Amino acid sequence: MIDIRFPTALQIMLSLALADRSSVSQLSSAELARSLGANPSFVRKLLVPLVQSKLLRSQMGKTGGVRLARPAAEITLRDIYGAVVADTKIWAPRTGIPRRCLVSSNVQGYFEELIDDAQDAILSMLGQRTLLQVLSELEVRENAKHQVRNPQPPLKEQEQPRSARRGV
Repeated sequence: MIDIRFPTALQIMLSLALADRSSVSQLSSAELARSLGANPSFVRKLLVPLVQSKLLRSQMGKTGGVRLARPAAEITLRDIYGAVVADTKIWAPRTGIPRRCLVSSNVQGYFEELIDDAQDAILSMLGQRTLLQVLSELEVRENAKHQVRNPQPPLKEQEQPRSARRGV
């Protein structure tokens, strides 16, 4: 089964960072679920560990909602990952393998080391990226899409500056 907690939590956090940048004080779980196209119950379940990890602040009640607890530049993807995935490993080794040969006698221990190395590499990479950096990267991607959809037509020779026409 594919675990979608981290990508969904990242999308929640990015939505809140964008809201914060747009001077929107908070968003409700229903608003977040609607914008993510996600199940509202799942969104609420993800908000709990994000609040408990002090990545979000929540306000209860009819006009309640959530907002970032600190600036987006101070929240790493590792913080988000750790809050929603905790100590869950990225893979699980096969267990109960009959130890009959070189491979079956050693593969489980080898795979457990491989899992630890891969997990360390992932956490290191996630720790180097902040929520603000990701939001900025998404904006660059969005701007690039608009440039592809609306390319500027090439200038005709008479519209180009004289220096360009002369080859200068």
